[in-house]
Order: sequence, then structure tokens, then C-alpha cells
Amino acid sequence: MANQSIFPSLFFVSFFVYLASVHAIESPQFTVVHSESDFEVRLYRDSSWMSAPAREISFEKATKDGFHRLFQYIQGANLNSSRIAMTAPVLTSIVPGAGPLHSSAYFIRLYLPIKFQTSPPLPLPELNLHPDKWSSHCIATRKFSGFARDSNIVKEAEKLATSLSRSPWANSTGSGSAYAYSIAQYNSPFRFIGRVNEVWVDIDGSQTEECQVSGLEIY
Repeated sequence: MANQSIFPSLFFVSFFVYLASVHAIESPQFTVVHSESDFEVRLYRDSSWMSAPAREISFEKATKDGFHRLFQYIQGANLNSSRIAMTAPVLTSIVPGAGPLHSSAYFIRLYLPIKFQTSPPLPLPELNLHPDKWSSHCIATRKFSGFARDSNIVKEAEKLATSLSRSPWANSTGSGSAYAYSIAQYNSPFRFIGRVNEVWVDIDGSQTEECQVSGLEIY
């Protein structure tokens, strides 16, 4: 029993060892349409992700559980037995609710490499994963450093909400999305300096004129 209880943690560590060893990994493409000192609004292109639902009280536990299953998927636990390259960020979306951390459920996602965007391999049924197709839409983002924890993600999301309340997007978030906010993590847990995380919030009216404006650069 003791060995079984530590297995998920060891698996999670091995996942991030793998992540730390990967170079030049793919990320979803976007255009910056608005930028300020503490946040920016990006127009993300159509994209495909693989999503792992999780019901946990803890953001950290939900993320570990989702990663555990997604890692198996990219390592070949799919109907094609395909190996899939790691991408960034790892995204945990938080569904609004009345529970702890202002949440009731989570969806942990990995962006699929371009090779698999059109036809991703189907995951093995026992992993409880599903493909998630995103239409082009705008997302407000705010960077924060350190580790994304149960103790700080709500505060970071509130800081983004405060910034947006003073911007042209003051009344453009919330009602059009199933998620209160998402946390994007870009680094392995073995990196302690220069860590990058982001809070993401969907902007309502993705097809509005301001979200179609050409930005500074495509990423």
C-alpha cells in the first residue's frame, strides 16, 4: 500500500523530468492585440488540445492527477500507440463553483503538436481524456513568478480581474466562458529561478472588431 500511495507523486516527478529535458517545444500561436504593464490581451488561433477532467478540492492535486493521465497518453497510451511530443504550457482551467478555491472542477490540458492538430490519436478509454477543439478567440493574460499553488492562484486571478476592470475589457469577461480562469504553467518544478506562470481569462465576443486587430507579432 505504501508503494501505491507514492506512485502518483513519483510519476508526476518523472513527468516533469521529461518536460525539463525537452527543447524547442511547441506552443499555441497567438497575436498580441493589447498590452499594458501588468497584462495583455492575445488573439489565439484555432487549436486542438487534449483535456483531462478532474474533481478535486485542491488545484495542485487536480493538476497532478490530470498530468498523470496526459503523460501516459503522450507516451503511447492511445489507440495508435503514438508517441507525442511535449508542448507548453500545461493549462489547468477552473470551473466556477461554491467550493474551496472558488472551484468545483478542473480541466487539465495539453496543446497538441501541429502534427496532430487535425487528427489527434484517440486516448485509451480508461484515461478519461477527450480532445478539445478551440475556436479562435481572445484571452487576457497576466504573468506571475514562482510556483502556482493553492495558496496563490486566486489572488493572482483577482489581480488580473482588477487590471481588466480599469481597461476597455472591463465588462468583457465571465459570461461567455465555462471557466472562471485558467492557470498556465511553463516550467518544470526543478526550475527555481525565472519561473513563468500565467492567469488566463477568456474575453467574451471573440469575433468583435478589437479582437480582430492585427497585433505586434505572431508567437
